[in-house]
Amino acid sequence: MTLPNTGSVLATLTQLTQLNRTSALTSRVKDLSVPEFICLLDFITAEFQQFIRAIDLINNEALETMLEQVLDAFTLKIGQILEADRTTIFLVDAEKGQLWSKITHLDNGKPRELRIPINVGIAGHVATTGECLNIADTYNHPLFNKEVDERFGYRSRTLLCMPIYSSKNQVVAVVQLLNKAGDKPFDEEDEQRFRDFASSIGIILESCQSFYMAARNQRGAVALLKATTYLGQSLDLEATLRSVMEQARHLMQADRSTLFMLSKESGELWTKVANKDGTQIIPIRIPANRGIAGYVASTGETLNIANAYEDPRFNPETDRQTGYLTRNILCMPVFNSEKKLIGVTQLINKHQGSFTGSDEEFMRAFNIQAGIALENAKLFENVLLEKQYQKDILESLSDAVISTDMQGRIVTINEAALELLGCPIKEAVGKCNKHLWEQKLVGRFVWEVVPIENLEFRLKDSLKCGAKHYVPEQSLIVGVSAQESGACDPSNDSCEEFYILAVPDKTNPHIYIPWNDPPTDTGGLHHASSILHNSEVQEIERSINLTVNPLTNPEGGAQGGLVVLEDISHEKRIKATLYRYMSPKVAEQVMATGKDGLMVSTRQDVTILFSDIRGYTTLTENLGASEVVSLLNQYFETMVEAVFNYEGTLDKFIGDALMAVYGAPLPLKENHAWMSIQSALDMRRRLEEFNRGRFCENQPQIHIGIGISSGEVVSGNIGSQKRMDYTVIGDGVNLSSRLESVTKEYGCDIILSEYTYNHCSERITVRELDKIRVKGKNNAVKIYELIGEASDRLDPELEKFLELYHYGREAYIARNFDKAIVYFEEAQRLRANDQAVEIHLERSHNYLHNPPADNWDGVHTMTSK
Repeated sequence: MTLPNTGSVLATLTQLTQLNRTSALTSRVKDLSVPEFICLLDFITAEFQQFIRAIDLINNEALETMLEQVLDAFTLKIGQILEADRTTIFLVDAEKGQLWSKITHLDNGKPRELRIPINVGIAGHVATTGECLNIADTYNHPLFNKEVDERFGYRSRTLLCMPIYSSKNQVVAVVQLLNKAGDKPFDEEDEQRFRDFASSIGIILESCQSFYMAARNQRGAVALLKATTYLGQSLDLEATLRSVMEQARHLMQADRSTLFMLSKESGELWTKVANKDGTQIIPIRIPANRGIAGYVASTGETLNIANAYEDPRFNPETDRQTGYLTRNILCMPVFNSEKKLIGVTQLINKHQGSFTGSDEEFMRAFNIQAGIALENAKLFENVLLEKQYQKDILESLSDAVISTDMQGRIVTINEAALELLGCPIKEAVGKCNKHLWEQKLVGRFVWEVVPIENLEFRLKDSLKCGAKHYVPEQSLIVGVSAQESGACDPSNDSCEEFYILAVPDKTNPHIYIPWNDPPTDTGGLHHASSILHNSEVQEIERSINLTVNPLTNPEGGAQGGLVVLEDISHEKRIKATLYRYMSPKVAEQVMATGKDGLMVSTRQDVTILFSDIRGYTTLTENLGASEVVSLLNQYFETMVEAVFNYEGTLDKFIGDALMAVYGAPLPLKENHAWMSIQSALDMRRRLEEFNRGRFCENQPQIHIGIGISSGEVVSGNIGSQKRMDYTVIGDGVNLSSRLESVTKEYGCDIILSEYTYNHCSERITVRELDKIRVKGKNNAVKIYELIGEASDRLDPELEKFLELYHYGREAYIARNFDKAIVYFEEAQRLRANDQAVEIHLERSHNYLHNPPADNWDGVHTMTSK
């Protein structure tokens, strides 16, 4: 059966949707018989199947190439019909006010996009006026631009340019034909022949563009939905950055995409990108006021650049370095919920043509979602950083710190507090660990596990009234009981241990009450089912200073409590004493050896450093006693830091001198001679800084001498039962002390013995001063002036001076004193008051008149200490 007027059904539906007259369709359907209604349904079904196929076509990614293929086919056929040598179809881009087309480059045969303003040239005239232009002699026509021919190496003679109209009678394209075959001009018959099929081509191009835009909008919407869905779920800032860049690139069909975050603190835009291999993420930072991205970050404006090389803000240097060609750029700001700029998105090289106004709208919507997601990720990152920061601070404190809620239950507890309470957190992993003990403590009332008198009263008073309590020298007694779990291994006769922590009963000091929970498995923590006698536990007694303070919120009210336990027991006092003589790291190692670690004498290979103030008596003779002490304290404060910074041990102060040892009481992982040299160089730098302050206060400058030598010594506590000092004794100690005095003779600040020099000769720059025999010693030793580290760049004049001095020393040792004098005098002209040069000149002149004995070996014997 056929339905009457079926051809009008689709038209009727279209009219109904446009006019929203739903009642008309209802009235038409109600009068249909059943067979007629079925026929209507079949017809509508067929029509909607066409719609479905159209929608499938829109979702097909290949659709975007359809317009290009249609253009290629039409261009070829129109050229054939009208016998033109070259044919170009320019599409109208109304949004940008441009005509664009793809033409094949003559040299490489690759398609190239060509864009011209819609109001320029012959094609532009036809597009804006809708008039046909038939030109018999192009070079004599005022609208023709000969530069186009020159650019492409072509000669245009005749030209026909025709408009193509859409169904709405608007120009959608312009067809330009060049050089009709046979060198004949195009005629009216050609024009008419073109008009015969132009209307059909116009509708086809209009449809292709509509499908193209629909497909693009559809994929854009899907990509935007996918991106915003991910952005709404992710709180990882770096993952969010990577997702934003990838989704933006896919959404805009761009070659590259970058999202820069704005750092207001440093005034920079930063991002992270993968390296060429994709194996590493590399951070990139650029000033926030330079380049394309900097302009957008500074102004908050959008930049849509069709030709990057024509924009003065674009820096082509990166392209030159990488071989990449940047054609077009879309750069847009990203704002947070408070409308503050937090970043910039930058898209480079759209796959087809340039970025359009529609692209800007899509990216604007995308950037809104990205801004919200980035703000959330940034806030979350800040929260994590702050949490980690607070945790690191808590764990770095040597004092035990416990925070509580408003009821007094433990919220956080640091490692120092766990140790103070007897938790064996440093035992083997199979027995217990820090995390397990934290789990058992968090949520407990603090006074249940910290048995300090009146702690509950003081904490509640602090939480209720904001009172602050400090109670010194409180006694803290806890007990630890190690017991077998019963899970024994018969093969090796061993049983797994667990620990019970207990606090003394308030009414009976011989009774301990366990507080940790019973185990859930063999690896857990146990809780005794009954009380423990003090003979069953290892009692731990500590002396502590107690501090109880409220934790306040921004409004000033209490939101929790803070309990601080400062351990002032004997162990801590010993450690504090050690810190006065050695770096904390070395002190910790010494403490780990046990309480008798320093009592055992040992032979060790070490380096000794002596440092002394030059002219100390003259310097202080006009100062009062308190001023002398103040000067020495300030001086030693900075010099001791130089010792500790390189793991030296302060052996003793001797008036205005100090003695430091490197490699004792414990061996160093690093070369001990090298560590001592770094200390000496640090002392030199610190003295310069110290003297700058004295110069500003119009006080005399301080000069020091440093002697360093390495060798075997005996280290240990030396003295009587009533008074002992840790020290080292041996030839190396005596030699370094003598070398400190020798610095006066040679006019330099740091002298090394050959024993120290041999340990690190490749790391330093030195001058071999002499070979001497110090007083009281038979063996001679080479001595060196320390110039600096080998990596330090020498002044050319100093380098020349050292070279001349070296040649002079070689001639001197070879008994060629005439030649030695020549070299030393040349060196003296570069450095007039160098004492080492003067010494060698004086000796060389003496030896010319009184030659040394035949067995002379160049050694100079010192006659004083």
